[in-house]
Amino acid sequence: MPEETIGQHLKKQGISRRDFVKMCGVLVGAMGMKFAPPLEESGLPAQLNNVRDSASANLIANALETKQRVPVIWLEFSDCAGCSEAITRSQSPTLVDLVLNTITIEYHETLSAAAGFQAEKAKEDAMKKYAGKYILVVEGSIPVANDGVYCTIGGRTALDLLKETAKGAAAIISTGNCASFGGLPRANPNPTDAKGVWELITDKPVVNIPGCPAIPEATTGTIAHFVVFGGLPELDNLHRPKTFYAQTIHDRCLRRPFYEAGKFAESFDDEGAKKGYCLYKLGCKGPTTYSSCATIKWDQGLSFPIQSGHPCLGCTEPNFWDGGGFYQGQSAPLAPPTVTMAGAAVAAGAVLGVGAALANQVQKKGAHAEEKKEG
Repeated sequence: MPEETIGQHLKKQGISRRDFVKMCGVLVGAMGMKFAPPLEESGLPAQLNNVRDSASANLIANALETKQRVPVIWLEFSDCAGCSEAITRSQSPTLVDLVLNTITIEYHETLSAAAGFQAEKAKEDAMKKYAGKYILVVEGSIPVANDGVYCTIGGRTALDLLKETAKGAAAIISTGNCASFGGLPRANPNPTDAKGVWELITDKPVVNIPGCPAIPEATTGTIAHFVVFGGLPELDNLHRPKTFYAQTIHDRCLRRPFYEAGKFAESFDDEGAKKGYCLYKLGCKGPTTYSSCATIKWDQGLSFPIQSGHPCLGCTEPNFWDGGGFYQGQSAPLAPPTVTMAGAAVAAGAVLGVGAALANQVQKKGAHAEEKKEG
């Protein structure tokens, strides 16, 4: 008998079709799905938002009714288990939703009830039973110096275990900066020669979900995408899902209007810091860091580092531990605002300097148009 589908599994648990479609609606948001152009571009009335979202949810629901639950093997190497901790706090979808409804975690050193030989046997059985079908999630970097002796599990090196498990994987998800780009273990002088998964496994589709730790919704959303569509989402040049890494933190930062108004905190305890001014001069790397921290945030959308008064450290980028140093003023290669921009904000009297931001955009467009005329 073939294994039951996700739809059959949920039905057996007493989940109604209505609740099933609601769950699929959550997945629409989690994956950042877009089945149609924005309503303002299509000319359709805004009231059709709900109709379009409902259609997207139904599309996912119909897909899941024919899909089987996806097995997951989760390996940990040179790491702190921070990404495992983070994913237990995912909200859209929650880890509980994923585990109970859409995936089966066949092996996870931190979360598994089994241990020792029993756990290793479960992994070996899963690799054979689901060969070519399971998702391999990797947490932690892989040291390769001196034949990989700096990280061994059960007498075997991380590199050996990675290659063995990757061989039968349908896709590989590197969660956290360590698995993606080497993270802290790779920081200078990198004595263990720590590397990210995508540098070592080149014959399998690999997606990077960097962060320290990775935003849990980015990991669960990517897993959900694979469950629904059987493949990975669109990736950028660093193999990150564009859904979560297409914009810089600076693009959506709630302190951005202060940046445009030329208002900066000069130290962590000055008046500017108390008023929520921009942290650019304190070394914030938001302008050069691609992530959805400012939109998804953490703990059910409660906050994120910049909102809490701490500069962005750029933990979704390669080599962030060595990328200019922490807390160094204006370390991000972006020119500070001009005096004109700050003056425009004051004159406009805009709330939090939003007016200045708009004025600045208009000014740039005008200058660009003049350049075209002169050219």
